[in-house]
Amino acid sequence: MNPFDSTTFRPGNFWQEQQDVNLTVDSIHQDVVRDIEALLAQVAADNRTRTLLLAGDSGAGKSYLLGRLKRLLNSRAFFAYIGPWPDSEYIWRHTLRNTVDSLMYVPENQQESQLLLWLKSLSTFENKGLMEQLWGERNLFIHNCKKAFPRGIYNASEFFGVLYDLTNSELYPLACEWLKGDDLDEDNLRLLQVKRSIDSEETARKILSNFGIISAATQPIVLCFDNLDNIDRALDGFINLQALFNVNSIIHNQKLKNFFVIISIVTNTWKQNSKRIQPADLARLDMQIRLQPISLNQAEALWENRLFSLHRQADKEPVSKIFPLNRQQLEEKFPGGKTRPRYVLMLGRQLFQDLKNRGIDGLIEAENNATAGTPDPLAAFQLLWLKEFGKMQEKVTRLRYFSAPELMQMLREAMGALQVPAIQPKLLPSPTYASYSLSYHLPVQLGRVGVVWTEEPNLNSFFHLMKACEKTVKRNLCQTLVLIRGEWVGNSGNQGYRIYRSIFSGSRHKHLIPDLASLHYLATYHSLVNAACAGELVIGDLTPSLADLEGFVRKSRVFQECLLLQALGVFEGAMPVAGSRQRTADFSVRNLTEAFGEVKEFLLNLMKTQQMMGRQVLIENAVSQFPLVEGVEVSRLIDKLCEERVIFILDPAVSSQAQLVCLVRK
Repeated sequence: MNPFDSTTFRPGNFWQEQQDVNLTVDSIHQDVVRDIEALLAQVAADNRTRTLLLAGDSGAGKSYLLGRLKRLLNSRAFFAYIGPWPDSEYIWRHTLRNTVDSLMYVPENQQESQLLLWLKSLSTFENKGLMEQLWGERNLFIHNCKKAFPRGIYNASEFFGVLYDLTNSELYPLACEWLKGDDLDEDNLRLLQVKRSIDSEETARKILSNFGIISAATQPIVLCFDNLDNIDRALDGFINLQALFNVNSIIHNQKLKNFFVIISIVTNTWKQNSKRIQPADLARLDMQIRLQPISLNQAEALWENRLFSLHRQADKEPVSKIFPLNRQQLEEKFPGGKTRPRYVLMLGRQLFQDLKNRGIDGLIEAENNATAGTPDPLAAFQLLWLKEFGKMQEKVTRLRYFSAPELMQMLREAMGALQVPAIQPKLLPSPTYASYSLSYHLPVQLGRVGVVWTEEPNLNSFFHLMKACEKTVKRNLCQTLVLIRGEWVGNSGNQGYRIYRSIFSGSRHKHLIPDLASLHYLATYHSLVNAACAGELVIGDLTPSLADLEGFVRKSRVFQECLLLQALGVFEGAMPVAGSRQRTADFSVRNLTEAFGEVKEFLLNLMKTQQMMGRQVLIENAVSQFPLVEGVEVSRLIDKLCEERVIFILDPAVSSQAQLVCLVRK
């Protein structure tokens, strides 16, 4: 394998992308780390919230630095990663949701989540005595918390009660859902002994404030806002960065305690948008840092770290720590003596691949029909897609993982990539539920198709959503309305259900029950869109734009197996499904022919990007990507590709452990 594999270049959310410590060059941005560490220490000392603007060019290492800070400082602060928000009218709820979601992660070398570590560090858990026997643990905990925090806590009894429920393993998931802002049903609200869900921006802000007040007794909470190029846009067409600065100013003005806000942004994006920020909001920045280019010594150290594992396997010690590369190649490529980390890694990938190609050419002179060539960018995209899709399968385990506005944003992005005509957001005539909807036009169908997607289980909210759908149909805002929902829709005793039946039973309107795999498709593409918009996406030797990414999606046809998109009829020449209630098939049930076909495609794409690989390394990569497939089965697929003359074994006479597999390029 190429040690500079481009699928490792994009760090993303630091809770989902665990950094390899061995690949970190400590000297890179070390002065920035020290400045941020000092600012965090000030927050911990006086509990006053501070805000840092971290700017840097694409590829300068901003997201990687956030992950590094989390790794270095997680013992002194709780870290939350806040991704781009789909609608600024939901920015407080989005911030709260992402904060609680991050607090649910377990830090390195710990057994419990940040949330439980935060909670159990409170002195309230130590104040147990005779009252506990007389009053009951839960009420005693609430009483002690009110005593410890007599001022500023919003809805104290319910909030502290939910915090106590976090200590109950059976109620922990439900308590987390409430804190994140999920619109729970009546039964679950009763279990938590709360009256209602967090259903407004004001309530979300107050709950976030509660976290800050309590964390003053423990450790600061670091809110890291990243990938800001894919947030929603204001009326002037520019990204609505002012919404974030409104949030930041409110945090400062209302003295929400013990937060450390880090705004990570691309330098050009900041230059284009900073003049649109109110001066009073800009004044709330306590520090601005711009990441500087790295030196060639640091660039060389990056190469050294990447090549170390290969050197360790060598029979004899290499002539230098960056062999087979050399310092002169860096000096020729970057004559100014400065560059960005990503450019160093991309150069290393290109040079290493060139050496492999020359090696292949020298070894296969007798093969007239085989030559080394440029790695296939489409194959590189498909490998990246497979890797990102696997991450989403591990991370997203239920349909309610995302909020309704996020679900709609992901669906809109996928439709945009597939060039669905005339996509319009916010179909529903309701300020509350407009962001849950969109509309589009299909050439094979008369009129507009409207789509509504919500997985919120609260049937009272479902009733109001159905009222908005009823208005949409009566006003003829679309000719076909599609409800996407896997959650329960109630029964004849519910008003919302009766409206639901009147709209979606026996008419042209329909209800689709989505499958989890379809959500994985949409979420995978959304993560790549975020990276492309920020200039952080690398595919082979390319740094594609959003338009380039959309082209890769269409050429690779990666959405073709997404059953939800199939049901919506968005593929060329397809018709949307008929009927009122359609369940997308269970995508997890795959026959062996399909499964082996995916493995075979993976092997071929890997060879298209690597040109030459050891047979055993090729098998190990396939088994790692497809754990249910045995190595012997992968070996048979390699033999099958050899029979089809798309790859060949350089020396079939040697043992399989020593065999080299090469790509045939006709």
